[in-house]
Amino acid sequence: MALQASINMSTMSPARAAVLCSSHVACSKEKLKLPAGRGLSGSAPSSSSFLRTSVKNQRSIIVCKAQEAVGVVQVVTDSSWDSLVIKNAILVLVEFWAPWCGPCRMITPVIDQLAEEYAGKIACYKVNTDDCPNIASQYAIRSIPTVLMFKNGEKKEGVIGAVPKATFAAAIEKYIEA
Repeated sequence: MALQASINMSTMSPARAAVLCSSHVACSKEKLKLPAGRGLSGSAPSSSSFLRTSVKNQRSIIVCKAQEAVGVVQVVTDSSWDSLVIKNAILVLVEFWAPWCGPCRMITPVIDQLAEEYAGKIACYKVNTDDCPNIASQYAIRSIPTVLMFKNGEKKEGVIGAVPKATFAAAIEKYIEA
């Protein structure tokens, strides 16, 4: 399976960055480079003194968190819709859902399985209709869950409701072979 890393950027204080990196498996404490004179004393923290460093200034810094992106259903918003869905060269599966929707929670594991099985062939995203009503209204989403498939920026097919995995797989197969 092809691996692709995506970068999630977040802003946090140096103390929070230290705690995050000490508990994050992919983060090496020796590789963490914080700006000198910005709150943490010392240059390369040792494992025993790393968490005991004093924080003098609560300025925020940017910390990158890498995660495996292939085979994972990611969240898309109004601001990222065009770049992630419309301008994507491969088949894109978008699930429109809401946290209070029971059938949406039922198909979440199915969509997750499809994302893993078709990793590298399709991109899978979720749109929370409560958070992004503009996208939902643009595509006339009247009931959830609704799964839309896009290829080359065009809506190709829609599946409404909690349907079996085979229904989604058949729709995906139509467009990845074409």
